[in-house]
Amino acid sequence: QVQLVESGGGLVQPGGSLRLSCAASGSIFGTYTMTWYRQAPGKQRALAARLTSGGNSYYADSVKGRFTISRDNAKNTIYLQMNSLQPEDTAVYYCNIRSMVPVNTFDYWGQGTQVTVSS
Repeated sequence: QVQLVESGGGLVQPGGSLRLSCAASGSIFGTYTMTWYRQAPGKQRALAARLTSGGNSYYADSVKGRFTISRDNAKNTIYLQMNSLQPEDTAVYYCNIRSMVPVNTFDYWGQGTQVTVSS
């Protein structure tokens, strides 16, 4: 059983920065992809950033150049560095790990952390 625990959200002024963390417990097997999603009130979850097992990163157009996804293997933690934050970045941010083993695919989710950008 894998659990993901998120931290680092909060209130920040426009132009500020935050770093979100997602710490994983348990063992993750197979090939896996790490993703940060975000969901604003009344809207569907949307991809913000993704990091594949091969080390390739992908970003939503709206966050390119401002957000960076990374991981620390020693700490078993995924990060999302968010710079130049704007009000439209306000959302609940969720981390996700999708693991692929020979015949199954598994999704693990963090509990979500609120990011509010406001003056």
